[in-house]
Amino acid sequence: MTISLTPYLWYSKDDVEAAHFYTSIIPGSHIKRISALQVESPSGPPGSVKVVEFVLAGRPINAFAARAHHEGFNDAISLMLECDTQEEMDRLWSAFTENGGREVECGWLIDRYGLRWQITPRVLADMTADQNKAKAEAATNVMLGSKKLNIAELTKAYEAA
Repeated sequence: MTISLTPYLWYSKDDVEAAHFYTSIIPGSHIKRISALQVESPSGPPGSVKVVEFVLAGRPINAFAARAHHEGFNDAISLMLECDTQEEMDRLWSAFTENGGREVECGWLIDRYGLRWQITPRVLADMTADQNKAKAEAATNVMLGSKKLNIAELTKAYEAA
């Protein structure tokens, strides 16, 4: 038996728009299917609730827009994009923060749809988990003191420790 895991995102509106936005900026992404519930639901008549199945960076994600059940997304869940280059991080950061997105801290941001993202360099996990405590602390302290992460700053602190 094979088991799969697919995150399911509940938007109060704009799930289709959000999925198109995400797939347009994240490599290895595409929309698989957009469908509508064909039955009456607490959120409206048949056809009013849209379900979007899409792939982000090779990973399946589903989303739907329905009547707000909660206040929206919060810090308890985020999606992390690990990047190899500063250029890729900068491109994604700019795309996510423009038109209503906002920077948070430690490489986190909130996009215009309210979803939390972590835009991190792929090397960060190895730096912060290093058995050399001074190196791990140096990289972690740079991360904690940053909004958008900078690979050169992280590397400089890590290598100097």
